[in-house]
Amino acid sequence: MQSISWLALSWCIIPIIITCLIYSAWNIDFKEVIIATSRMLVQLIAVGYVLIAMFNDPSIWLTLLIMAVMISAAAWIAIRPVRHHQGYLLPALLSLFIAVSLHLFISVELVLTMEYWYLPKVIIPLAGMYFANTMNAISLAAERFHACLHEGKSPTTSRKNAFKGAMIPQINTLLAVGLVSLPGMMTGQILSDVSPLIAVRYQIMIMSMLLGASALGVALMLWQLERKSKQSMLPSSPHQH
Repeated sequence: MQSISWLALSWCIIPIIITCLIYSAWNIDFKEVIIATSRMLVQLIAVGYVLIAMFNDPSIWLTLLIMAVMISAAAWIAIRPVRHHQGYLLPALLSLFIAVSLHLFISVELVLTMEYWYLPKVIIPLAGMYFANTMNAISLAAERFHACLHEGKSPTTSRKNAFKGAMIPQINTLLAVGLVSLPGMMTGQILSDVSPLIAVRYQIMIMSMLLGASALGVALMLWQLERKSKQSMLPSSPHQH
């Protein structure tokens, strides 16, 4: 696979500048773009060194620690649109944990049939993809659910609308794969000279798991939010004794 030098990588600043120029032209503060890209650089370089150490000396405890950090960060980022309201963080944590754990088990134990599930070179990349995708779906669902409640819709209607909205990117991705885009993992494998047919099998596994983890994570999140919303409405109900 073609190696990328740090000097060649510096050309990647061009899309960042383009994004900032668009923000600036439309009178939008582009500070969050600078902060996000800076964090991306620091986090990826740091995780690169961490993964090298983990690959050289695999440890179940270190793997679990890294995954704990991942789920905590994913939950915190997922509730970003509604962070100024209480009651979202714990449901996000629980939803991410259950949804991603189940689909990691299916991937590692049933599809890949790995002897040691905690091998960092497999479990960490898979967990990263599942957490990130489910995190985005939960974030969309939480924001849509809160917006629907604010519009006066019932918790049940809000839950339904939020679930449909959160699943739009997931369904669009399934419809577009192979026609509009080749997903990142498949592209990476092909660039690494892996047979396209083998890369396809891995990608089918990944996309199936991303769909299921997102659907389950969003459903669990919305179930908790709907339940809390209904409970908060009970004291003011005229039927309450």
